[in-house]
This record gives sequence, structure tokens and C-alpha cells, in this order.
Amino acid sequence: MIDISKMNNELADATPLEIIEWAVKQGNNSIVSTHFGPFEAVVLHTAVAAKKDITVVWADSGYNTRDTYVVAEKLIGSLGLDVKVYTPKITAARWDNAFGGVPDVGEERHTEFTENFKLEPFTRALKEVAPDVWITGVRAEQTEFRKNMEVISQGADGVIKVAPFLHWKEADMQKYLNENNLPNVQNYFDPTKGLSNRECGLHTQL
Repeated sequence: MIDISKMNNELADATPLEIIEWAVKQGNNSIVSTHFGPFEAVVLHTAVAAKKDITVVWADSGYNTRDTYVVAEKLIGSLGLDVKVYTPKITAARWDNAFGGVPDVGEERHTEFTENFKLEPFTRALKEVAPDVWITGVRAEQTEFRKNMEVISQGADGVIKVAPFLHWKEADMQKYLNENNLPNVQNYFDPTKGLSNRECGLHTQL
């Protein structure tokens, strides 16, 4: 059993790479989640440096921009990523035509939309892949909720949830991209969030 509080103290000054290297040693089935959005190349590049064959879980809503898919394919190829893609049980085309498209955040049906296109696919991924360690690229400066997160925490079903870049700023991420000549998504859209500083529920519930 990992002492979460103790490990947060011990890893307080560790680099993201050192944190991930520690994390992948804690279990037998580590994953790194991604949406292939801005700065995700930093997270994936570091994760692969720590564990070359780490499983990458991508809950693809089907609403991603062309830029997102182009960069995703570049990273999958250049980093040799082992990606497991989870898609909604209802297609974006069917939802748009049968249910009126992406709802605004304030609309009542936005909760159902988020469940269908983000939460259900990722929850299904966690059940099927059954990781004991989940590495995520969330950063404290992104939302109010994330300001109160810790680098190491206990996720759903006892999964060790690790946020190695929690205290990095956007400038740190950009510097890493530049130093490692990594591609970055410029045109990104997450229909379940609506606003960049809003939580979709993935990290508040899981």
C-alpha cells in the first residue's frame, strides 16, 4: 500500500520524468491518458522516455479538429505509441443529426452529451484496460479544481493517479516542445468542456 501523503512529500522536487519513472514501478499495468490536444506531446514524449511500451488511452469523441488528428498521427508514428482508442457508442454524425448537435454548456442535454462522448468511453477504457497506475497531463493552472490536486492521488477503484506536470506552466511546456522539436496542436476543440478553464467531469469523478 502506497502512502500517498509521504510520496507527495518525497516527490515534491522531482522532475516529471522522475515522477513517471517512480510511477511505472508501482504497478504492473500503467497507462497514460491523452486527448492529443495542446502540449500533449510533452506528456507522451516523457512517458515513453520512462517506459517505451506504456499503454496510451485515447477517448476520441469524434469531434476533434483536423489539426488534432494530424498531430496525433505524427506522434503515434514518431514516438511509436501503443494507443488504445475508445470512441463513443453513438457517432458524432448520428448525435448531430438526431439530437441537434453539440449543446451549449448551459443546456440541460449537455450532461447527457458529456456522458456519451467523454465519461462513458473513458470509464469503459479503465474497466477494460484495468490499469493500476494512471498518468495524466493535467496542470494546476488550467482550472480552479486542478489548483487543489496533488501530484499523487488515489483514483477510482484504487488506481494510483499521477499528474507529473501538475506544477508546470504553459511556458515550461512550450520550452520542452521547442527543445525536443515536438509538434503541437494549435486548433483544438473539446465539445464537452465548452470553456478551456472548465472541468468536463473526468478528473472530478475519476
